Amino acid sequence: MNGYFQLVTGGRETGIRIYPPTDGGDSLQYDAVKEYLDDRAISFVPAVLNDALTNADGMLVILNESPTYPERESYKLTISRDRMQVTAFFYAPSEDGELMTPKEFIQDLAYREITFGIDSEAIQKFFGNREYCKEFVIAKGRKTREGCDAKVEYNFKMNLRAQPTMREDGSVDYFNLNMINHVKKGDKLAMLVPEDPGDPGQNIYGEILKPHPVKPTKIKAGKNTKLSEDGLVLYADADGHVTVKEGKVTVSNVIQFDNIDVSTGNINYDGSVEVKGTVATGFSVKAGANIIVKGVVEGASLKAGNDIILERGINGMSKGDISAGGNIVTKFIENARVNAKGSITSESIMHSTVSSGTEIRVSGKRGFIAGGRCTATDRIIAKVLGSEMGASTLIEVGADPSIKLRLRELTKAIADSQKRLEAVTPTIDAITKRLRSGATLTPEQTRQAQQMMTMHKILTSQLEKNNAELAEIQQKLAESKDAYVIVEGTAYPGTTIQIGDQTTTLKTQSQYCRFELRDGYVKTGAI
Repeated sequence: MNGYFQLVTGGRETGIRIYPPTDGGDSLQYDAVKEYLDDRAISFVPAVLNDALTNADGMLVILNESPTYPERESYKLTISRDRMQVTAFFYAPSEDGELMTPKEFIQDLAYREITFGIDSEAIQKFFGNREYCKEFVIAKGRKTREGCDAKVEYNFKMNLRAQPTMREDGSVDYFNLNMINHVKKGDKLAMLVPEDPGDPGQNIYGEILKPHPVKPTKIKAGKNTKLSEDGLVLYADADGHVTVKEGKVTVSNVIQFDNIDVSTGNINYDGSVEVKGTVATGFSVKAGANIIVKGVVEGASLKAGNDIILERGINGMSKGDISAGGNIVTKFIENARVNAKGSITSESIMHSTVSSGTEIRVSGKRGFIAGGRCTATDRIIAKVLGSEMGASTLIEVGADPSIKLRLRELTKAIADSQKRLEAVTPTIDAITKRLRSGATLTPEQTRQAQQMMTMHKILTSQLEKNNAELAEIQQKLAESKDAYVIVEGTAYPGTTIQIGDQTTTLKTQSQYCRFELRDGYVKTGAI
């Protein structure tokens, strides 16, 4: 039992008895007694009260020489800030005071509108075996159980990325990349886990606490797939390989050719294309999924919705043009234009214009970038930049300056659309109100109303489109702040490094270094 106190009243003086704790209980605190006495306007000398608490021997200690009415058994309620818990701190009655009944206590809770989660057992426990100056939890709310959005679980690798392995001799293996998710007809491709709305909670006042709203979703079935009747499982409806583009799951077949030349003509295929030999100059290959070429690509055009793998590389002869919606892996790049929304990996890049939406990594025995222009959003990593002959080499990372220009254009367009909407909306609301009241419009008023409603619809649609593009650009700009260039060997003089809108041209040779943006300038440091 905790230590507690009891007032002594009834005479010409007011006194107090302080009882010590028993069985490992807590000692009585000065502030608990002071609060009780102050609330009842009972005067006392702090030093006298402090001595009484120190001794705690149950002996009568006089607080003042004024009579005081007897005090009933009482309590103090403490309600948590989130209204989810109530604790009661009970005080003993004075020696001549009355005891409180359980019914009185319950009625008082009801008067305070505490109606939910009342712990009747805890209350009965106190009244069955009174312990004073101790906190009892007498009511608890029910916590809200938050739900979760619906989600689609895929039974295949979502982010396949070409990652060549390094051989013991330092060369790179571009053959065994495992870049395709092969499936058979009837294979389970995806499962929908429906949204869980959660469970509402309730505080001690009986107020309902709703969980946050959750979002539903559904499986988007593409070509050569079959959705179960309940919409929860997606199956492959043909042999081939599975990809996900813009949330839609599609199974595509893979078509193979020995060479792309006069015997085949240009290729345009929805799935993946594999070429066992060469893609000759002047021909083009377009694939909705991946392109894999085991021979050399000459001055040809390759365009893939996903990844491009060139096991021998490309000598573009200033005509080659490679574009991928995913990643590009190639042995070498020479005199070509190469663009990937994902990463680009090669052993060497010479006199080419190369652009990546994420990173350019040039590794292997040679690992050099010499001449031309290489641009990546996140990073460029190479052994060698430039050459001893001083080949003009431009290395760029970070956000494209054109993106910043587009950001300013969008910001202005959004502000203009919002201003025009604010001007049109009150008029449309007034016309709608008139029509609801039964008023009729003249033909001219009807024509003007239709024009304004059409304008409102167009402005709203454009505003939504611009806001979505603005959010995407802001995300790209946020991600570009940490862009950097790493040189794992030598960076030669004449090489230009641009990070964001800051540029530096190397005047001396740098080795094993990292270029990054610090304090608004391109700075170099050790790897």
